[in-house]
Amino acid sequence: MLTGVGASASVWDLSHLMQRVGELYQPDHRGRVRLAQWQTLMEEHASVDVGQQLDAVNRFFNDRLRFEQDSTIWDQTDYWASPVQSLIAGAADCEDFTIAKYFTLRQLGIDEAQLRLTYVKATERNQAHMVLAYYATPTSAPLILDNLIDPILTASQRDDLVPVYSFNASGLWLGSARFDSRAATTTPLPRWQELTRKMSDEGFFGPLSP
Repeated sequence: MLTGVGASASVWDLSHLMQRVGELYQPDHRGRVRLAQWQTLMEEHASVDVGQQLDAVNRFFNDRLRFEQDSTIWDQTDYWASPVQSLIAGAADCEDFTIAKYFTLRQLGIDEAQLRLTYVKATERNQAHMVLAYYATPTSAPLILDNLIDPILTASQRDDLVPVYSFNASGLWLGSARFDSRAATTTPLPRWQELTRKMSDEGFFGPLSP
């Protein structure tokens, strides 16, 4: 499991994060503005209900990041960017959108067990895609946060998506046509481990503000 990501609604110390970000990436003005807006988003939504948090986070990243392939942004075939990297670049692919939403909602206090990064087949586009699924209860139909559309719909309303598998910091689940799932493994994905190490270097799991 990940360490340093608590269940409280506290947000991390932006000055600590920005110091590390400056050392690692030297972001331009627009990147710093997006990072500051991200901090404001979390401060303003720390105490609102979950529905408002989901909607605000989904729209925040959909509005501020343009969709690009990894080959265009990072000159790599498949790269998992941290939320900081995506905000600095101002661009993301579907995996990076989902990663950014996941960690932002975790930081806002949503329990890890309620969030899964979910690989799907987007049937209308006939391509692999990733979305974030939110489960209000373990047996409830999830809500789907998607960079392709702003409205957050239930899985039953997204018949254009066929789940393949899902994961979070606790493990991986095999998917089914109804977004139900069964545990497959608790072994972290190598790319997930690389991502969390990178985020730790960025200061993401550093000091939290009161």
